[in-house]
Amino acid sequence: MASEIENLIKALAKLPTIGPRSAKSIALKMLTKKQDLMHPLVIAMEQAIKNTTICSICNNLDAINPCHICQDNRRDQSTICVVEKISDLWALEGTKSYKGLYHVLGGVLSALDGITPDDLDIPNLVTRSQNPNVKEVIIALNTSIDGQATMYYLTDYLELSNVEITVPSRGVPMGGELDHLDDGTLITALNSRKQIEN
Repeated sequence: MASEIENLIKALAKLPTIGPRSAKSIALKMLTKKQDLMHPLVIAMEQAIKNTTICSICNNLDAINPCHICQDNRRDQSTICVVEKISDLWALEGTKSYKGLYHVLGGVLSALDGITPDDLDIPNLVTRSQNPNVKEVIIALNTSIDGQATMYYLTDYLELSNVEITVPSRGVPMGGELDHLDDGTLITALNSRKQIEN
């Protein structure tokens, strides 16, 4: 097998949920359908590399900075929804039910993985929550043990911000990841959110 093909397979195998066998299958399909599959993919990837950036306010991924969500004055400026990762933001935004702002932490606290508060974008969240326009911070982290630990850590950190701190309520199963839940479950969880009790 040519080294170029092996390099393509190795690159594909690094993607989430794609193992070596799937990578070989995808590479073969792409190489035998270059015009239909590979060329459009290469163009799309080059454009994504050149034209996407991380939002300096909420850490979303977009073509502009600040992102479209942060620049949209029609959104509810009084509410910030905190999520672990960009895919969670996209999942919630896909429900079209939440009209406030977001804040992507960039992970959750995890002693096992060595993720500490310094690895998360907590300082910017605190600064944003102290804006007089902000009345509520929704902590919409995954319901794992690490997610729950992070939620309580954030609650303590935001105590002086004079905002209501809530969490999505029923509908999110223990251990469930937001970006794997259906729209109906996410809408129910957001609409029935409750205040965090210490």
